[in-house]
Amino acid sequence: MKNDGDEGEVVAAWGEAQLIRYLDGKTKLRGGSKEDRLAAQEWISLFWHEAVVSVDGCGPMRRGTG
Repeated sequence: MKNDGDEGEVVAAWGEAQLIRYLDGKTKLRGGSKEDRLAAQEWISLFWHEAVVSVDGCGPMRRGTG
């Protein structure tokens, strides 16, 4: 997988959603259903809470305030 010439590594996957970390330090969540992405968001909040994750062309994943 590529990101502007930067090779990425799949860190984890939930269904069809893949969490990819690139050599430049960026992290992206690609693909998957809404449920897959929610499971990924929960895992990230528990185990990798310092990560800033972009979601398939969207901005960074943000946790709710409520």
